Amino acid sequence: MSSDTLAKVETSPPSPDPAGPAAPDDTPRIVPRPRLGQWTAAAVVLVLLALAATSVVRNEAFQWDVVVDYFTTASVLRGLWLTLWLTAVVMALGFALGALLAIGRLSANPVLRAVSWGYIWFFRSMPILVQLLFWFNIGALYPQLFGVKTVDLLGPVTIAVIGLTLHEAAYAAEVVRGGILSVDRGQIEAAQSLGLGRWRRWRRIVLPQAMRSIVPPAGNMLIGTLKGTSIVSVIAVQDLLYSVQLVYHRTYQVIPLLMVATIWYVVVTSVLSVGQYYVERHYARGSERAR
Repeated sequence: MSSDTLAKVETSPPSPDPAGPAAPDDTPRIVPRPRLGQWTAAAVVLVLLALAATSVVRNEAFQWDVVVDYFTTASVLRGLWLTLWLTAVVMALGFALGALLAIGRLSANPVLRAVSWGYIWFFRSMPILVQLLFWFNIGALYPQLFGVKTVDLLGPVTIAVIGLTLHEAAYAAEVVRGGILSVDRGQIEAAQSLGLGRWRRWRRIVLPQAMRSIVPPAGNMLIGTLKGTSIVSVIAVQDLLYSVQLVYHRTYQVIPLLMVATIWYVVVTSVLSVGQYYVERHYARGSERAR
């Protein structure tokens, strides 16, 4: 090959890119608008919260030293234990009875449907305070039950359990019924086509999916029941609120003793909220809610 040919090869222009020249990047950039109003509102809220917290901490009328002294006294802890026990018993019995009522409302038997609907309608219509006062004075209607004086048979704690359970069951029935109805009917039919028995369908298909809809309102009911047990103080049940009332009726330190009860309610409610979060996450496995 001659030198002229080499020069021509070396000086030949580069071959064009088969993909063509790179197109200029004309994609518009999205620039977020300044959120001055949101940041201003957040700053105002933080300032107000700081002022409120400072006012509470530095206000001598709260008597924080008295709060510390009575926070773990024996009488307060006994009241706290009765509150927790009452909440657990009422929730267990209320949801057991509520599940039966929910099944009755979903039954094909018109009598069971009517009785269940009537129960739910009646106890949801009556205020819980009226129910407790009614049961507390049941001896005026029935002086004796099973040959025993009603006053001796039904003490304040028993009356509190009965009244709160009957009230709780009416709401639990609707929670359970809503959870069962949330399960797709096609899945139940698919389980029937596979030959699964009725109990196995409920245990393996219906309940695990229904719990996704039952747990959130049930958790709210649990927290509401915990706080609602304070109403039993009107019938002299020595729960947490009644225990601090006995103290401040003697010492006249109303505000600090109420703060003791408030802090305990906040602590227990926070623990229950954390437990509700993990239970919800357990039953939401594999669903869009979990993701």
